Amino acid sequence: MRKLLMSAAALLPLLGGGCVAKTAFNVATMPVKAVGKTADWATTSQSEADRNAGRKLRKEDEKRAREARAEEKRRDRERRESDRD
Repeated sequence: MRKLLMSAAALLPLLGGGCVAKTAFNVATMPVKAVGKTADWATTSQSEADRNAGRKLRKEDEKRAREARAEEKRRDRERRESDRD
């Protein structure tokens, strides 16, 4: 029983060798991946800038349209009040 346990313990590093290499690779590449992710978060791509500019223009157009509708309602209200007098 003891020999079997010792044999298994001796073979364990050979069986787990791939895991150690994979872990070492992951540890070595982690800083590079972290810097790349930080750069992605810190910068704006051209497509993101275009999308944001389009969104801003749409919001401005919607605001102008709301203001124009409100102004039109105000004029109609004034016209109706002046017609009553």
